Amino acid sequence: MAANDRLHNPTTDKLFETILALRSVEECYMFFEDLCTVKELGDMTQRLKAARMLLDGKTYEQIVRSVEISTATISRINRCIQYGTGGYELMLGRIDGKEDQQAEA
Repeated sequence: MAANDRLHNPTTDKLFETILALRSVEECYMFFEDLCTVKELGDMTQRLKAARMLLDGKTYEQIVRSVEISTATISRINRCIQYGTGGYELMLGRIDGKEDQQAEA
């Protein structure tokens, strides 16, 4: 059984359906503050920032200084970018496109 297969189950489906039902950034804050600890939210934020920096060609050293994240975590994020499902690229690309559209408006 592949690692991704272990994630696919009705309970995880329900979590993702719940996240997809959120309608605003404010609702996201409300839900995620109830669901996660402050540290968990901070960790996810750091990982997303580190992924953006990796995709932008930044070095591990630059990321460690900017994000204050371990090189082991950066390495894991980099493995996901190189060999994973493409989630970081998909979502960061989507956000970049949305930011570009807002700047043009």
